[in-house]
Amino acid sequence: MCWIVLAAFGLGGCRSTADAVVGTGPHGDLAGFVWLTGSWVMVDGDGSSEEHWTRPAGGTMLGLNRTIVRGRTVAWEFLRIQSTPHGIVYLASPGGRSPATPFGLVDSGARRATFENPDHDFPQRIIYERRGNELRVRIEGVENDQPKSQEWSWRRSSLAAMP
Repeated sequence: MCWIVLAAFGLGGCRSTADAVVGTGPHGDLAGFVWLTGSWVMVDGDGSSEEHWTRPAGGTMLGLNRTIVRGRTVAWEFLRIQSTPHGIVYLASPGGRSPATPFGLVDSGARRATFENPDHDFPQRIIYERRGNELRVRIEGVENDQPKSQEWSWRRSSLAAMP
């Protein structure tokens, strides 16, 4: 079973947020991201993964991801989506790492958002998509000169129902 989650991006090539990759795509407030708000969970055998997102407010959305295997936290990550004067940026901080790795918004729709950072080692692209009560996330890029991708699928949940 593969329990490498968004928190395990392998951020050896991190850049500072001062050098943030800002998307050339949609600009403005984050109201269009309300579909991401809430708690999401995936349970598989002896492990679980959860991701939580606050509602858009004050130009930010805050997220948290945690993976538990056999009763132990094996990965966690702070996440942020932020509206800037130059565009919307997704910031990933696996294990609380600072500075966060920026990914600029390059495409979005009613329930879909694609963020990219072509200068990052892996991944270079993060895609969120909501389908009903399911949240799908796919990371893509090139690692060791080979195309690579990983996908996750979480179901909407409440904090009280978390495993």
